[in-house]
Amino acid sequence: MSLQTSSTATPLQLLSMTNGLIIHQALYTAAKLGVADLLKDGAQISSDLARNLNVNESALYRILRLLASQNVFEEKSPRTFANTQLSHFLCTGVPGSVRSILIFRGSEFFFGPFAEILYSVETGLAARAKRYGMEAFEYLKTDPETARIFDDAMTSMSELVAPDVAAAYDFGKWGSLMDVGGGNGMLLASILKTHPGLRGVLAELPHTLERATHRGFLAGELASRSSMEPCDFFREVASGCRAYVMKHVIHDWDDERAEHILANCRRAVPEDGALLLVEWALPEGNAPSAGKFADVVMMLMTGGKERTVEEYRQLLGRAGFSLDRVISTLSGLNIIEALPA
Repeated sequence: MSLQTSSTATPLQLLSMTNGLIIHQALYTAAKLGVADLLKDGAQISSDLARNLNVNESALYRILRLLASQNVFEEKSPRTFANTQLSHFLCTGVPGSVRSILIFRGSEFFFGPFAEILYSVETGLAARAKRYGMEAFEYLKTDPETARIFDDAMTSMSELVAPDVAAAYDFGKWGSLMDVGGGNGMLLASILKTHPGLRGVLAELPHTLERATHRGFLAGELASRSSMEPCDFFREVASGCRAYVMKHVIHDWDDERAEHILANCRRAVPEDGALLLVEWALPEGNAPSAGKFADVVMMLMTGGKERTVEEYRQLLGRAGFSLDRVISTLSGLNIIEALPA
């Protein structure tokens, strides 16, 4: 019996999916070089761009020509390029900038483990362990420049999603909120701005709190309603708040370590409080989801995983919580509300 295939499916359709790799690296190149910043004041010829960037003009032109074919940059006349609405977000410091995220994603730290993807599939272990001989967060302690790139990217990612998360849920009803593993405080700052009656605590490792102080997201008008608490969530999570939030923390870890973190949270959350996980919460079956891409990244990078709502229900249950409800946000992330069981 011959294999039946859809009349719309072709081999070229499948091959075209792999072009995402090429576009990914072209975007990284443009971001790393800062091409969009050079085009802020108007179109430039590729030879001028190449001279300013100290790169090969022909090679740069070919990268820009590809990106222009995807509406990232516009070739207004032969070899003369200008920004578009898309490449605007490659500029430094503009609202919604993804430049730092693309620089991170093109770095060896992010991109390298993809060359070892079969190792993860064969062993179930993070490919990073084979490539670097240590876990992701341990490696960052050894490489300050990569740690800076990672931090900039995570801050930019939080900046993209934090307003949607803050607006989707009534954080203010709890009165006090601790952001556990909250990085530089971008999410907590957005929540406090949206809910003016709320008091917030940023709980992080001491060196991260030093960086958060320098970043200043919780300074100014938020200083009187926020504080910082040293925290290693593998050891202990401090009490003192009614609600606790963690964004993209649990997905970094396998079930055993995730359950350990959640159990530490359970000891801190009061009986009339709540734990709020901001995660992808994968849809069941084969429905498309950005979280399914993130899941493979977690597999390679940290040995963690994205989970379905039911998987979170079971994981939370083992740690002493009951999953109460799931609130979707415009960013695609979900807020998983868990109450003490």
